Order: sequence, then structure tokens, then C-alpha cells
Amino acid sequence: MPEVLAREEDVVAVTFPGEKMRGACYTNHTFEYDDGSTHLSPGRCGSSRGGRGVLMNVQDLEMIAGSASVVPSLQTRFRFQDLLLGDQALQNDDRVHVEFYVDENTFKERLKLFFIKNQRSSLRIRIFNFCLKLLTCVLYIIRVMTDNPGQLRNTCIDCNGTTMTNDINWELIFWVDRKVPVWAIQVIVASISFIEAMLLTYLSYKGNIWEQIFQVSFLLEMLNTVPFIITIFWPPLRNLFIPVFLNCWLAKCALESMINDLHRAIQRTHSAMFNQVLILICTLLCLVFTGTCGIQHLERAGKKSLSLFNALYFCIVTFSTVGFGDVTPQIWPSQLLVVVMICVALVVLPLQFEELIYLWMERQKSGGNYSRHRAQTERHVVLCVSTLKIDLLMDFLNEFYAHPHTQDYYVVILCPCEVDVQVRRILQIPLWSQRVIYLQGSALKNQDLLRAKMDDAEACFILSSRNEADRMAADHQTILRAWAVKDFAPNCPLYVQILKPENKFHVKFADHVVCEEEFKYAMLALNCLCPATSTLITLLVHTSRGQEGQQSPEQWQRMYGRCSGNEVYHIRLADSMFFREYNNKSFTYAAFHAHKKYGVCMIGVKREDNKSILLNPGPRHIMAATDTCYYINITKEENSAFIFRQEADQGKGRSHCDILNSPSGLPVHSILASMGTVALDFQNTSPTKSGIKLAPPLENEGGSRRPSIAPVLEIADSASLLPCDLLSDQSEDEAGHSDEDITANEFVKGYPPNSPYIGSSPTLCHLLPQKAPFCCLRLDQGCEHVSFEDAKGYGFKNKLIIVSAETAGNGLYNFIVPLRAYYRPRRELNPIVLLLDNLPDDHFLEAISCFPMVYYMGGTIDNLDSLLQCGVLYADNLVVVDKESTMSAEEDYMADAKTIVNVQTMFRLFPSLSIITELTHPSNMRFMQFRAKDCYSLALSKLEKKERDKGSNLAFMFRLPFAAGRVFSISMLDTLLYQCFVKDYMIPIARLLLGLDTTPGSGYLCAMRVSEADLWIRTYGRLFQKFCSSSSEIPIGIYRTESHSPPEFQGSASTEGLNDTREKGEESKILTRSSSSSDQSEHPLLRKKSMHWTRRLSRRSVKRSDSSLSSIQQRLGVSRRSEREELTELVRNRMQHLGLHTAGYNELNDQQNSISYVLINPGPDTLLQLNDVVFLIRPDPLAHVPDAPPPQTRRCRSTTDTPELSKV
Repeated sequence: MPEVLAREEDVVAVTFPGEKMRGACYTNHTFEYDDGSTHLSPGRCGSSRGGRGVLMNVQDLEMIAGSASVVPSLQTRFRFQDLLLGDQALQNDDRVHVEFYVDENTFKERLKLFFIKNQRSSLRIRIFNFCLKLLTCVLYIIRVMTDNPGQLRNTCIDCNGTTMTNDINWELIFWVDRKVPVWAIQVIVASISFIEAMLLTYLSYKGNIWEQIFQVSFLLEMLNTVPFIITIFWPPLRNLFIPVFLNCWLAKCALESMINDLHRAIQRTHSAMFNQVLILICTLLCLVFTGTCGIQHLERAGKKSLSLFNALYFCIVTFSTVGFGDVTPQIWPSQLLVVVMICVALVVLPLQFEELIYLWMERQKSGGNYSRHRAQTERHVVLCVSTLKIDLLMDFLNEFYAHPHTQDYYVVILCPCEVDVQVRRILQIPLWSQRVIYLQGSALKNQDLLRAKMDDAEACFILSSRNEADRMAADHQTILRAWAVKDFAPNCPLYVQILKPENKFHVKFADHVVCEEEFKYAMLALNCLCPATSTLITLLVHTSRGQEGQQSPEQWQRMYGRCSGNEVYHIRLADSMFFREYNNKSFTYAAFHAHKKYGVCMIGVKREDNKSILLNPGPRHIMAATDTCYYINITKEENSAFIFRQEADQGKGRSHCDILNSPSGLPVHSILASMGTVALDFQNTSPTKSGIKLAPPLENEGGSRRPSIAPVLEIADSASLLPCDLLSDQSEDEAGHSDEDITANEFVKGYPPNSPYIGSSPTLCHLLPQKAPFCCLRLDQGCEHVSFEDAKGYGFKNKLIIVSAETAGNGLYNFIVPLRAYYRPRRELNPIVLLLDNLPDDHFLEAISCFPMVYYMGGTIDNLDSLLQCGVLYADNLVVVDKESTMSAEEDYMADAKTIVNVQTMFRLFPSLSIITELTHPSNMRFMQFRAKDCYSLALSKLEKKERDKGSNLAFMFRLPFAAGRVFSISMLDTLLYQCFVKDYMIPIARLLLGLDTTPGSGYLCAMRVSEADLWIRTYGRLFQKFCSSSSEIPIGIYRTESHSPPEFQGSASTEGLNDTREKGEESKILTRSSSSSDQSEHPLLRKKSMHWTRRLSRRSVKRSDSSLSSIQQRLGVSRRSEREELTELVRNRMQHLGLHTAGYNELNDQQNSISYVLINPGPDTLLQLNDVVFLIRPDPLAHVPDAPPPQTRRCRSTTDTPELSKV
């Protein structure tokens, strides 16, 4: 196509299809061709008709191919015009007005737009048509009611002739008595229907006229309208019978079309189940109505006619297959009609029922809808998951409905997968079937979010699928779901669970976010410093009434179960009966006296003008009436009854009970509370003028007095609080420095320069002055800077912490930070060794190179050489992290198989090593440290089943590995996200306790061990006072370890062939072997209790057959010694092969015959035992740093009263 350069001086007219263009003219067009020649076309005007597209009516344009030409310069007048008008002249001269969609301006298209395309107008037409069809049916019934066959001879054609044949009066079949008003209305309606039918046929015509004519609806329309129009021009046919009752089928079609248009108009979609049910009902009504009217009309020709009611009765009885036989058709035309109707019903109804059943089955899979009416009148939450497992569902339901506030809520589950058989069985239980609705759908589809009524939901929980092999892909799906929900329902609160910490910033807009790997690694790290931190946090975030284990014969199980009911609650100080009397007092003073008087443990506070929660802000924080107090207790204060019993005389009866209405110091005792409340066990404390100072009782008859404990001051005294220097260390205050401390003193405090992911909280840590080279981080390979190739060569002073993981993910960063926090003493920092299946990348090494004593090496825990080389003999804790590659298995609960077997092997090889294991499924923790012949473990298994049958959410708590903090599953922390719906402060408090967040002025979690020199304190209440008065620390619980009976007795008992009667008797005896089976007041010393129960077990064993029992014990002892010797020899051989020293391995002893458990907020009268580990919330050292620190001592603790408790 040759190029044409045209200069147009006037407007070019354009014509459009189907429309004549007004003033289609062009004038004075000068065209310049490629060869430089010009052609002036004279002006002409005319009209043009074009087809489709745009047709420019320029016929004199000649296009000649040629070479490129140079555009000549414009004349002077054009230059002056362009100078004055600028671009405006070009815009006015060169503009071409183009109209679009002109094909829709035709008369046919306008009619089609009104009758068919437009949603609202089409809906009005459908409604009008439906009403017309119903009107014709009503007119037919009126005509039947007013029918008088006796007048037919005067009004019909040839009615005087004889038409009786075989007792059938055919004239009554073809002719009816139609009154003139009825006929007139029917003619008008028929005319309108005829015009509408012809118009719609014309508009929907697509080239095949026969297809339009032979449609059933068109034929019925013509049958019911054309005869009426003919009667207008031929009056004798006005009484001709016309089957107008067949319009009911046209009304049915109009109703279906009306529903479809209604859905389009209001942009709402009813379920297909509703549409199909409506169609089925309409089909049945049409069949009954057609049969009723047809039989009634045909029976007019017989000897005995039927009324409409009798005909309706006959149709109902016939179609319901009852068939009484009292009303039957008498002539063969009506009998033939019955046969035809039954055949039609046998064809039509099964098809309708088949479609209905199919839709019902599909609805059972998809779950249907949550109705808009229910969403507006009732409250509900939505749970979005990728796959719904039975454990996840039960954890959510049990925790969500554990609070009275959520009892009237509905739970709508939105899951893209089909409901599982087990989940379906659970949802059919009456307890859940009335409150849980399962919807199959995707959160990324607005239709499914509309089905779940997400915009009306009180909250939306979005959970990740942790069992996926690709956890990053699972996070991506969770992020998209969160974005979709936020886009659809911006005001709906979001509770999001994310797996990888690097993906957390994508869902930062959510109201509450729980990152699994952040919490997991931080909890595992604190387990190495504070034993059983995982058990402590898990019990705090689970809702319980503290009734677990109360029927057990063992004291430790009853105490452990009762203390597990403690949770975190909050209340405003001015509204609290616990704390309002401590207004304008120090936080430490209020915490101590609230625990002493009410047994509650206040752990934190929040100012009204500050959004940050402060854990143990210290004695310098003065309580205000507007402060929000956070405390640990069995139940919240609103559900507690405060009843005081005053004692006039100690030896006489008690007086009546008074309800506490104001702060008082009256002596009180334990009380009973009504259902829904919890009674508080108050202590018998009488206020004295001197405050809270305890009178030191006599220790012995000799008159020596127990050392006293300083009182807790109401207002912090600046002279009594010794400041701490931020840049110093508590351990540096020891007298003198040895050569071993030179390396520790080279550490500096600061913020890590490189964070591995976006969104990590900055934490002040111990850092190296300069980053370590990457080659120095490799433990098993020497370099030019370090020549050591194993942990022994480094000569670490403190025990190692070994972490076994599959890959060096960003979550490991949260394992290192709590262990290198600035408040950890430098001399107590444990070296960290990362035992990785896959070597880390440079990005991860860059992040950890600034931390002191952090190393890595390649290897696995199932390789004994790797364990020995990384220093397992010199380790205090070995943390086994669940591997992502094993989380997905064909059988769900087999995902932990490899981890459990490997840990069991290490448990046998290194009995004294503390192994902390993470599992995917909490139910698999029963296999940790498994002993097949341990009757005590079997008894605990039965106890767990009993608690589960009672509906306990913490049935697994009595498993010894969990109680001791040796096993942990991240799924246990799912309840942390669920609790935030009722307690929105739980995630911030958990993050502060685990060290994930550091708020200025907020304390941190640590632990102290009770030594033999500290047993003079005797009770937990006195210990609380000691910490509050000396170091302002708040105890929150105890980690207790008690001796356990040797397994030889258990093994011998299990190998004995006893009958059923003796087994039942021995089961109760086995459960009484704990050292604390009696009350603590009767047996305060652990050693005496252990010896007592050992003697009982020995006597019980002697009562059996002495000869057989001793032989069994000897065989078991020989087998155990031989097994122990084989394992020892195996480890020694591998150590010699690797060139390691074998001297340290002989010192390993089997110390597994003990029971450890956690007591959260025990009572003040709880007796302390040797080696108890006390969980403390220590105040922030930064909060006590003065502007000018005094030159004297920099100790943070006062040791003037008593010997200081030893640190863990």
C-alpha cells in the first residue's frame, strides 16, 4: 500500500452502518503523493450509506506508489495562522468525529435490548408474562365454575343434532358455555400473549424459522391464543373449547426465566438446589392441574360429570399411588388422558428427581450456604484452611468453645477439599452439628466468600498447612487467602498463621499473626536455659479448669493437673478486687501482696496511654487506677467468688461468711464457689503496723532463729535499688579475671547488623567486635585462622547446645538471639553448634557471623560419627528440630517415625544427655523414650485415656517427656492464635516471654535453681517475698524433679504371669510409687519419701515368689549390663576411629529414673524441694540505669540477707 500524505483543510465526513449521515461533505481537499505531485479535489456534498465499519466518503483520492517525498513548506498565511492559533487550529481542522456501536441503534436492536438483554427490563417482561399465564388459568377455572351445559343448544353450531355415541356426548367435549365477560377478558389476554410471543420469536430469530416454530412453548402459545383471536371475527366459535389450562406449563417456563433474570438483576445467586426444588414443585403442580382440568372437562360428556374438586381428589390419589377407587373416570377419553398423564409423569419426574439428587450430593460435598439472615442475626467466625484434619479441627473447636463468650458463635469452615470421612463423622455429632458449618470452596473466590458471609463474620482464621512438603508454597497460599479476605471484607478481623518468618511482613496488615518458626525456635532455645519452657507456655495458652488428674492416687499428678489450669487474664486496676487496693503502690509491692492474699500472680501491666505491655516493670513502676493488670490465675476475677470467714477464736467454730465489698485484711480460709465461679484459697494473713515483714519462727528447740526476709516496700527506695550498668556484666563483678575470661570480655553489646529476613524485632545481644570469617564458623574443618576440627579442640568452658536441623532456615536466627541476649551473663553463654543436613548459604552465614561461639557442621543425628565430632559428649542439650521433608507421609502420623527412632537411639547411647525433640503430631510423644516393659508408662497411658474420655484438652500432659519439657509439637501452639479472639494480648505476652520482642522497661524470662543452702526459705510464698524484696523478680512457677522407682521392679512386675485379679490390684499399686504420693506436709524431704516407697515396693515384691522373682531380676540385670556394655564399646570404637579422647564417656551415668513436671503459680504454702527450678520474670536492666551511675558496686542483686540462689 503506497504511503499518502494528505493535508485536509476541512472536516472529512464519515458515514456509519445503518444510518444516513447528515451533511456528509468534504471541501477543498489537497492531497500530496509520494512523488511530490498534488491533487486538488473539488468540494462535493452528498449522502452515503455504508455497511459495517467506518466508510470515508472520499472517492477522488488517488493513491500512487512512489518514492519518498519531501513535504514542501507552507504558505505565509498558514504560517501566520499556526503562529496565532497554535495547536488549536490543527485540532479543529483535523478532528474526525467517530461514533461507535451504531449497530445497536436499529429498531430491532433496541427492542432486543429492552426485551432480552437489559436485566431489569427483561425481568419486568418475565414477571408480566408469568402473571398473564396465571390469569388465563384463573379465567379457565372461573369459566368452569360458571359453565351451564343446558344452554349449549342455543349458542353452539349444530347442537340440535344428535352427537351421542356409546354414552359419550361429544358436543359437550367440543363446546362449552362461555360467558361474554369471560370471553372478552380471555380475548384481550390472548391478543397480548400472541403479540408478545410473535415479537420474542422475531427478536430471537437466528436464521432457522422452523426451529422457532416447532418449539413446544410456541406451539402451546399458538394453541391457546389463535382460536380466541379467530372468535373475534367469527362469533359462532366463541363457545368452542380451548385448552387454556395448558398455559400452566408456559407459566412454569416463565417462572424459570424470571428466576434467572432475578439473579442477574440483583447480583445474587441462590443455590442450584433451591432452583431445582422449585422446578420440581412446579412440574408436580402443572401435572396435577393439567390432569384435574382435563379429566373434569372430558367427564362432562359422560353420564355423571365430575366437579373440579373431585377431579383434583382423583389426581392426587392417583399420582400418590394410593388409588382408593371411589372416584374413577367413566368414559374412555378421560381414561386415555389418565394413561397419558401417568406416562408423562413417569418420564418427567424421574429426570427431575435425578437432577435433584445429584445436586443434593454435590451440596453435601460443597456444604451449601450460610444464609444472609443467619449472618445478620447470629454471630459467626470463618476458618480458612487448605486441608482439614481431625486433630486441627478438634483443637480449634475445643479451644474456641472453651470460653463462655463464644458459646453462641457459629463456626463456618471454608476448605477447598472435600470433607474427610472422619471430619464428617465429627460434624454429625449433635454437639457440633448445630454450631459448625462446612463449606467446600476457596477463599480466593468471591462467590465462596459470599457463601460464607465473610463480610458479616466476627473474625477470620487463616491457617497454613504445615504438613506440606514445600512450606514456602504453603505460606504463599496463606498470603493470597489473607489478601483475598482483606479485599473482600476490609473490616473483618484477621487471625493469620504463617510458617516462615520471611513471609510475615506480607500479612503485616492482619490483626494477629503467629509465625510458627519464630515461636518454635525461640521456645526450643529457652528450653536449653529454662527447663520445660515449652511445657510452661503450652499450659498457659490452653484453656483448662485444672481438673485433670484430680482422681489420680499420686500427689504429683494432682498438683500438676491443678496448676495446669492457670491462665493469663487481664483487668483494669480500678475495677479489680485483686489489685485496686494497691493504687499508687509499686508494681513489686502489688504483685507480692496479691499473691500472698489472693494467690494470683501479676506478671505485667499496661499504661492507658501506652499500647505496649510491660512484663514486671519493676518497683519503680507506680500502679495507677487506669492501668491494665495482667495476672496468672485459675480463672478470671469476674468468675471468682470472694467470701471471708472471720475467726473469733482459733479453737471455736467459725462465724458467718461475708461477701468482700472493700479491701480488707480479715483472715480468710478456703471457700466453696457456685458453678461458673472458682473459689480462691486465701491465706490467713493479718496486717501489722510494720507492713509485711514475716516473724522468723524458731527452727529448732535450741532457740536458734531462721534468717528473716526483708519486707517489700510500697514505694521503691532509690537507695535500696542498686543500679546496673548496661555495658557491664553481672559476672564481671566477680573478684579477679582468669585467663579463660579474656575471650568472654572481648564481646560487645549491640544490635545484630544483618537480619536474615524483614520484620525481625531488633534485640540487644552479645556480639563479636568484628564478624568472624565464614571459614571459622565451620566446626569440623580447620582453616588458616583456627586449626581445630572437633568440639574437644576448642576447649569450651560451658556445655554445648547442639541443634539438629535439615536446613539453615531463617527460623534458626530466632534460636540464636535468645541465647545471646544482652541480659545473659557473658561467662554463662553456651556454645551453639548447628548440625545441618544441608550446608547453609552465605546469606545465613552473614547473619550469624556476628554472634560469639556459633558454629555449624554438616551431618545428621542418625550418624554416630557426626554426633561425636560435633561434641555430643560435651553437650548439655541436644535439640532435634522436625525436618520438613518428613512432615508429609502417606500415613499422617508416620511423619515423625524417623525422628522418633533416631532420638530413641541417642537416648540409649547417651542416657545423661538432655534431648529436646520437636514432633509434628502431639499424639506421637508417647513413643519418646519408649520402654516396652515399663508398667508406669502403661499406667500413665491409661490415665491419659481417662482424661481424654472426660473431654480434657490436655490429656497428653501426663506423658513424662512432655511434663519434663523433653518433647514439643508446634501444633500445641495453635491455641495461641485461637485464644487471641478472646484475649488479644496473648501473642504479645508470649513473644515477650520467649524473647522474640524486647520492649524498653519490660522484663524477661529466666530461671533459678534452689540449692541446699536455700531450703531455709521452706515455702513458695516466702520465696516470692525473697525475690520481690531483694531483686524485684516475680516467680511464676516451679520446675520440679523427683526420684522415680528403678525400672527393674517395673520390668519384673510386667514379666510375671499374673491373673486378671492380681493385675487389677497391682495397677493401683504401681500408681503409688511416686516419691510424693503422700501430702507434702507429712513428707517434706525427698530422700525420705524415695526410701519409703522403695521399701514398700521391695516388700510387695517379696510377697511374690522369691525364687522366680530373683531369677527374673538377675536375667534382666545381666541383659541390661550387657546391652549397656555393648553400646559403650560401640561409642568408644567410633571415638578411637575419629581420633577423639574416650576419657569423658566413662562418666556418663543413667539418670533417667526421675519424674519432672511444671507447677504454674503454685500456692504460697507449697514446700520447696531440693533442685527445684523457679521460673522468674526478671525486670529489664535498662530500666534501672541512672544518668550517672555511682562509682561503687554494679551488682544487680542484694545478697546481704541470705546466700543467693544459684543460677541455672
